Amino acid sequence: MSERVTNWAGNIVFGARRLHRPTNVDQIQELVAAGGPLRVLGSGHSFNRMADTDGDLISLADLPRIVEIAPDRRSVRVDGGIRYGELAVRLHEEGLALRNMASLPHISVAGAVATATHGSGVRNANLATTVSSLELIDGTGRPVTLTRKDPDLLGAVVGLGAPGIVTALTLDVVPTFELRQYVYDTVPRASIEASLPEMLADGYSVSLFTDWTSLDANMGWLKRASQLEGEWFGAHRADGPRHPVPGMPPANSTDQSGEMGPWHTRLPHFRMEFTPSAGAELQSEWHVAAGDALAALDAVAAVRERVAPVLQVCEVRAIAADELWLSPNYHRDSVALHFTWIADTDAVMPVVAEVEERLAPLHPRPHWGKVFTTGPATLAAEYAKFGDFRELVSRYDPAGTFRNPWLDMVLGGVQ
Repeated sequence: MSERVTNWAGNIVFGARRLHRPTNVDQIQELVAAGGPLRVLGSGHSFNRMADTDGDLISLADLPRIVEIAPDRRSVRVDGGIRYGELAVRLHEEGLALRNMASLPHISVAGAVATATHGSGVRNANLATTVSSLELIDGTGRPVTLTRKDPDLLGAVVGLGAPGIVTALTLDVVPTFELRQYVYDTVPRASIEASLPEMLADGYSVSLFTDWTSLDANMGWLKRASQLEGEWFGAHRADGPRHPVPGMPPANSTDQSGEMGPWHTRLPHFRMEFTPSAGAELQSEWHVAAGDALAALDAVAAVRERVAPVLQVCEVRAIAADELWLSPNYHRDSVALHFTWIADTDAVMPVVAEVEERLAPLHPRPHWGKVFTTGPATLAAEYAKFGDFRELVSRYDPAGTFRNPWLDMVLGGVQ
């Protein structure tokens, strides 16, 4: 491939022969009919080789934008290349909203859904749960539409790119709404130990950030409708805007004034018009049952001397349970520990393995798009529907058109 293509962080250089940018669904079908291996490249915000291939890459970014609001105004149909930031503005103009958004509005809807990317909130499930219909081209080149009447939808939504190429999705929407955002500095460890469930429930969306140089959390970020006055669980209101990653410019972050603003300008941590997060980084994330959140923090605290030197920031947040087969939140309310590491693979990977070992008794489920070392046997044991997903992939892609070494590693070989 003459064009050097990397993921967003630059830690993955894709080894594909060619990069295709189809402008319609017919062209996608032609590419699939020509044979694999093929993988789809979304916004490139995965940190492992999920999207890599020694065959051809397909970007859906040049598909015509589709934002079709249903007559009952309870759903919207979108194309497979649209990003959340683009969609959010269009929805808000129509007086509508998504229930939740991820930290980054820059990511593609299809890519976020395929990896169960989530946002936060004890009453908010991950973004994939809003999908009521999925349109894809399967491994035979056949167009397939799955709705909530189809049992396969629950397996195909968080599909890791394995069942087919998603060309359009229909998402649940709600009337537009407004929120405030507050940031508090130095959340005491004693408060976290005494009140973590209450903290994470004290807003529409709540995040704690720590660099693990101490047992306190550096910051608490709250997105909520009602006003806050005074201290928050012993923490004091920040004296100015903050960025989640230490040393990064606060201007990149969404408004923290406590003033009401549209949902899509408060729910993400980062503004669409600025470069998100740190860029030069690696990321990992593990989900544990909500009741094990303090135990998970204790497990990381036990090795924080190893973690802190290779860490930029760690975020702690809650996600509600769901029914999606490969969702890390399948059948359990969860708390996720998200790690933004420095951009040094050799230094980071031994620490990743150690964190995984410490968390292992709590049955952690890794975020599919991040860096992890969990093997297929362990993954299969954590997902009751793992075998069903393997069977679904075999039916939708019998020739392995969308297979790659990463999928083979994760699934342990598709039967």
